[in-house]
Amino acid sequence: MTHQVYAFEPPERFVAGTVGPPGERTFYLQARGGGRLVSVALEKMQVALLAEKLEELLAEAHQRFGAELPASAEGPADNEPLDTPVDEEFRVGTLGLAFDVETSTVIIEAIAAEEAEFDAETETSDDEDDEDATPEISDDLDRLRVRLTPAEVRQFIDRAKRVVAAGRPPCPLCGQPLDPAGHLCPRHNGYHRR
Repeated sequence: MTHQVYAFEPPERFVAGTVGPPGERTFYLQARGGGRLVSVALEKMQVALLAEKLEELLAEAHQRFGAELPASAEGPADNEPLDTPVDEEFRVGTLGLAFDVETSTVIIEAIAAEEAEFDAETETSDDEDDEDATPEISDDLDRLRVRLTPAEVRQFIDRAKRVVAAGRPPCPLCGQPLDPAGHLCPRHNGYHRR
């Protein structure tokens, strides 16, 4: 089976964005460049974690390799919606990050989720070594790969944080998202809270 590698080195635009109303949003990473537009779907938590790990990667690149890092995003913030059409190429299962010391760029790779999920209930193993084994990522999975400068990474981080925070506000008591009609707060013993 052939796989597709969507490489943007560098992209004209690389952003995290959403489609849909709060509570029903679908999150995407979208890369544009060279007349191509690629959108891949992922979970809200993956976007938040990607932003967090990119910040850590920039800090470590500065500490270990002396990479010049912008203190904050340079230029105007990209608050534009995702480019249309938003056609999902694949759903992201794994995200990979790397810092290229020679070019002082960050490489982000989004890898498609495996089609067949491992079913722990149907397969059991008596071999204790299998418990510590990490799953291998197949080379036959579609990938989106982008290469960004530290300034572009800082802009991506800032936008990703805004996109994640733009959802439903959390309940001040339990932290779960509040729907416009309220929610059943466990801290109020299940009474409807508005």
